[in-house]
Amino acid sequence: MRNEEMLLIPGPTPVVDSIYDALASETRSHTDARFAAIYRSAIDKTRTMLKTDGEVFVIAGSGTVAMEMALVNTVAAGEKILVISQGYFGDRFIKLGEAFGIEVDVLQSEWGKQVNPDDVEQRLVKGKFKAVTITHADTSTGVAANLDVLVPIIKKHGALVILDGVCATAAMEEDMSRTYGDSHHKIDVVLTGSQKAIGVPPGLAIVAFNKTALDARAKIERVPAYYCDIYNWIPIMNDPQKYFATPPVNLIYAYDEGMRLVLDEGMENRYKRHEAFGKAVRAALAVYGMTALAKEDAAAATLSCILYPEGMDDAAFRASLAEKGLIVAGALAHLAGKAFRIGHMGNTTEEMLEKAVLMIGDAMNELGYSVDPAKAVDCFKELAYVQVT
Repeated sequence: MRNEEMLLIPGPTPVVDSIYDALASETRSHTDARFAAIYRSAIDKTRTMLKTDGEVFVIAGSGTVAMEMALVNTVAAGEKILVISQGYFGDRFIKLGEAFGIEVDVLQSEWGKQVNPDDVEQRLVKGKFKAVTITHADTSTGVAANLDVLVPIIKKHGALVILDGVCATAAMEEDMSRTYGDSHHKIDVVLTGSQKAIGVPPGLAIVAFNKTALDARAKIERVPAYYCDIYNWIPIMNDPQKYFATPPVNLIYAYDEGMRLVLDEGMENRYKRHEAFGKAVRAALAVYGMTALAKEDAAAATLSCILYPEGMDDAAFRASLAEKGLIVAGALAHLAGKAFRIGHMGNTTEEMLEKAVLMIGDAMNELGYSVDPAKAVDCFKELAYVQVT
């Protein structure tokens, strides 16, 4: 990679040279048949990755735009949603729902823990909810949702499952064709962005709806949106030479290449790689006396929130890493200054993460902690290897 720094934050994530090269290709008209063919290819690849029987949307926007598109096209004003929140970004659905006159109920877990499935069941029994939102991997806490448990509970009560995959898609399984114990128990909407596990620069909102979610849209008389109304985008997604709003031509080039890399690696291989990298990073940092906020049975494969040992100066630690060429992220909300977040997803490699473990140990020693980087690296190597199929 021609990146000067190792960007190991929870997103944006490292970009490989072939994606940069695609991004730098000649800009063409958004209605040019040559561009339309690439756009069509990118949409088809997205459909292949998520395996939906409905519609896929790849448009200019952030993950927040994707969240808005997912919500306003499935839930009407006055209807109820249940937000399952396992961190800061789960809570964003609260403000989104309120902005569109949707009644919002929230089930929040303690940071670092998963929501109790029994609590979800009890909440759903009490009220008629149109949809339940789940953050697959919360970027603030590194907690992963247990879809095997949550999806059947939600579908049993007749609600739509809206899955926020911003920090999970292309790294953690989000198969929309999969059934969870019953033929009707499926994920209805998956939303994500381009800049995390897909490994493309920021700027694309990606949303997939299954047929059940599309039926929900058909029953909404008026969507309180224009740009985010999927009915304005369906004709373009089916024929990219048509026009609604100008797509980010060069980002589509880059995204198509990023999706090629995703599918060429193979989804099962990607799931295994991300799971192994996450476990290896957390185990290696534990050698330094650092503790992951999320216990291993609840930890996301894509990022980790790591609690500092007693007395660690957050600013000095991250500044030392930055001087070495490693960028990690600070923690959010009440954990600010008490932890840092490290991404291990997308185009990150075993060599990059091994180097990061070494740099973190060196920085700690420089700050007066006595740690053994070689031991931590050995621990990482032991767990990071993945047998590719």
